Amino acid sequence: MMRTVLLYGTALALGAVALQWLEYQVWARAHPSEIYIALIASGFLGLGVWVGARLFAPRAKAGLFETNTRALASLGITAREHEVLALLAAGRSNKEIAGQLHLSPHTVKTHIARLYGKLEAARRTEAVLRARELGLIP
Repeated sequence: MMRTVLLYGTALALGAVALQWLEYQVWARAHPSEIYIALIASGFLGLGVWVGARLFAPRAKAGLFETNTRALASLGITAREHEVLALLAAGRSNKEIAGQLHLSPHTVKTHIARLYGKLEAARRTEAVLRARELGLIP
């Protein structure tokens, strides 16, 4: 029984393939230019996707960031001030920094004021820019 089912199934599958092939042959003779245009278009589509993936792929950073410890020491920036500076560079507010480091907001203001003096900066953005230039933060 199973052999008969497989035999009929194979015969029907071959018949369907033959009919599809014949239909393709008629269609290919009637519309050759459309087939060539579709092949060329799909080739350019593939090329465009490949080029786009190569150009806009995220690039890995050169290496891990290493803090410039010499600049930290020469400026006299403490470890806690360095933590505050990193959070400052991340865009955190004084209140957020205080909550994350378990400090009072007044202590954070004091650390930031000392950082401004040590980095010779007048604003947060200026302090962060100067710290990045010196290699204190990534």
